[in-house]
Amino acid sequence: EVHMVESGGGLVQPGGSLRLSCAASGFTFSRYAMSWVRQAPGKGLEWVSNINAGGGTTNYADSLKGRFTISRDNAKNTLYLQMNSLEPEDTAVYYCAKYMIATMTGPYDYWGQGAQVTVSS
Repeated sequence: EVHMVESGGGLVQPGGSLRLSCAASGFTFSRYAMSWVRQAPGKGLEWVSNINAGGGTTNYADSLKGRFTISRDNAKNTLYLQMNSLEPEDTAVYYCAKYMIATMTGPYDYWGQGAQVTVSS
C-alpha cells in the first residue's frame, strides 16, 4: 500500500525558511517523478515544482522566483522542498504527489495528506 507523509510545515515569519519532507513507501520511489502542489485558503490547487526520478531535472512555477528548491534522496525514499524568503502569499497546504507513470507528465495517482505552511508576522 502506498503511503506518503509530509512533515516540516508550521508557522514562520515573512522572510523565513522551511523545509518540507515527504516520506514515501509502498512503491519503488526511485522510478517515479514527483511533484509538490499547494492549495491556499479558498483557492484551487497550484502546481509548485516537480523532479524527475533520478533527481537531475527539476521544474518550478514561474511565480516562485527561485525561492524554492525541490530535491530527493532515493536511498531514503524522501522528497524535499526547501522554501526560502517566504511570503504571506505562500500560506497554503502543501502536498507531495506521485505521477501515475514514470515520466514528469500526466496525472497523479497518490497524494500525501498535506502539510500546513503559514507565513505571518
